[in-house]
Amino acid sequence: MREGKQVKDYYGSLVFNDGVMRERLPKDVYRAVHQTIENGSHLKLDVANSVAAAMKEWAIELGATHFTHWFQPMTGLTAEKHDGFISPEKDGSVIMEFSGKELVKGEPDASSFPSGGLRATFEARGYTAWDPSSPAFIKDGTLYIPTAFCSYGGEALDKKTPLLRSMDALSESALRVLKLLGRDDVTRVSTTIGSEQEYFLIDKEKYLKRKDLMMCGRTLLGAPAPKGQEMEDHYFGVLKPKVAQFMHELDEELWELGVPAKTKHNEVAPSQHELAPVFETANVSVDHNQLTMEIMKKVADRCGYACLLHEKPFAGINGSGKHNNWSLSTNAGENLLDPGKSPQDNRQFLVFLMAVISAVDDYADLLRLSVATAGNDHRLGANEAPPAVISVFVGDELAGVLQSIEEGSRFDGSGGSKMSWAHVLPHITQDTTDRNRTSPFAFTGNKFEFRMPGSSLSVAQPNIALNTAVAEELDRIYDVLKDVPEKELPEAIDRMLKDLLSQHKRIIFNGNGYSEEWIKEAENRGLYNLKALPDAMPHLLSEKNRNLFKKHGVLSDVELESRYEIFLENYNKEIHIEALTLLEMIRKDFTQGLVSYMKDVTNEALKKKQLLPDLPISYESDIIHTLDQTSEIIGNKIHQLRDDTDQAEGITDPLKAARYYHDVILKDMEELRFYVDKAERIIPDGYLPYPTYGQLLFSLR
Repeated sequence: MREGKQVKDYYGSLVFNDGVMRERLPKDVYRAVHQTIENGSHLKLDVANSVAAAMKEWAIELGATHFTHWFQPMTGLTAEKHDGFISPEKDGSVIMEFSGKELVKGEPDASSFPSGGLRATFEARGYTAWDPSSPAFIKDGTLYIPTAFCSYGGEALDKKTPLLRSMDALSESALRVLKLLGRDDVTRVSTTIGSEQEYFLIDKEKYLKRKDLMMCGRTLLGAPAPKGQEMEDHYFGVLKPKVAQFMHELDEELWELGVPAKTKHNEVAPSQHELAPVFETANVSVDHNQLTMEIMKKVADRCGYACLLHEKPFAGINGSGKHNNWSLSTNAGENLLDPGKSPQDNRQFLVFLMAVISAVDDYADLLRLSVATAGNDHRLGANEAPPAVISVFVGDELAGVLQSIEEGSRFDGSGGSKMSWAHVLPHITQDTTDRNRTSPFAFTGNKFEFRMPGSSLSVAQPNIALNTAVAEELDRIYDVLKDVPEKELPEAIDRMLKDLLSQHKRIIFNGNGYSEEWIKEAENRGLYNLKALPDAMPHLLSEKNRNLFKKHGVLSDVELESRYEIFLENYNKEIHIEALTLLEMIRKDFTQGLVSYMKDVTNEALKKKQLLPDLPISYESDIIHTLDQTSEIIGNKIHQLRDDTDQAEGITDPLKAARYYHDVILKDMEELRFYVDKAERIIPDGYLPYPTYGQLLFSLR
């Protein structure tokens, strides 16, 4: 389909997008679908039947034989069940059928997905419901229909449903504030996001020899290679030919599916790369990011690679994040977080800016736990990612504007200056502020960049939290201003902005988030430092956060409690699997190499002594002595980890179990790894039945 065509000719060619609908649907049906997408009104069955008929014909023309309701259960992955279009006839032939009912509703088994107690094993019925705001697409001969997923009782069992609810809540709250500001022309406010996706590529054959990578997504043992990332020669470096080919094929597949993949480059760590898309409505962007991760793995496999999306696949070098660029856009395309040329005079911008800053301060615990996973705990605060303490970076210009608001003075910023480095080079206008890569939540011109999400995370989670928190702050702003006479409104807004700044300025920090000084200062400011998931998760059920989600109709109490159970259960299972995998790798793989090498060195030493009795064998003796001592410690550490893992299985309270896994099991694993890695530094690569760090990270061509 792509061969010999320009990108514009095949971009979105596998998507049932607006252009296809306009061409294939009757005008009244097209208008009805648009009304559903824009206003959230329910779609009537006759309209659904017309859409289904057109969608089926389009899909069949492109070679589709099946359809599936594509949804995002609480596994963090996507799920799908494929049904054929065929309907047998009495004469033995078949016709291709697809009804509006099949488009709108599906019935997958709801008991086999994580439900946090919402579904028992014998309670199987669940429902998927078509999301018309995210376009259907064709992949591998199947029509994929993005859907929400709920239980028989209507509780959300997925990530899409609360995301859609949070988007509606934020739009409603933003519209009320905009109406106060005289903006009757705005009928919808959408959250837009662009999720930068970091990932590693390694040789597939080497990947298949590492049980830890296959089972856990990260290396559980492995001494560092002589070279890591210290030469800073990989970041933005020349793409290796096979890697460039992978990226090219990835772009083509994503473009066919309407995913606006824009930027690609080498990242800081060896074998690490990044893809960044253009901004889209949050719901579509989340769907596209899930699709991106899936296609990355598929194309990598075809190109002879394995794609690693774990937050910390290798110790000692940078892990991978998924920077969540977030903004607010009206139905006319106006960016509400664009400060304009004179931000000090742009009250609309300042109101929304302070709403976001206030939300981050009031709900920092919620934002932190929205990105808390076993994998991300290895990354946050490791001088490569933001610290676990959440703060907001606003930059020099906005810092000046906010200071003038606080002091009641006039800000007189001059804007960016012209820069020229040599006569032949063009003049460049300097931005009014620098970028701060150490900030968890940074304003970057006309958007905020939430840098804490991990690379494997569904970005639905942080956006649900952020959308709902900002909606709440906008409601509080509305309550302050709603009864103010129009003539007095400008002064009332200025007073309110000053009050908000006084209450929330503690969250603003423009310095080095990696420094120890900041961690101490953050503690003095009263900011949270929730270092790991077991520290963060209890906050999910706090009265403040329960009330937030209930008020805005995003998550009910039972839905929130189910997520608490699921997040803790996933955390505990993940670390348990890691512990068992580490034990198996050491006993079955590492020990074989250790014993073989010790035996060979001993034999060589004996031969040497027999041939040359007077020649010292201190070198060989040192090797044997060191490995012998180390292997004894490894044996003791294995017993300790095995016993503690058995103990963990008996803890029934999920939070207590999570704390035990974090405080005891991870510590056992770290100590065991230390001695295994110490031995690996001595043992030649050829004795180990799995590839080393050097072979994994520097074998790409």
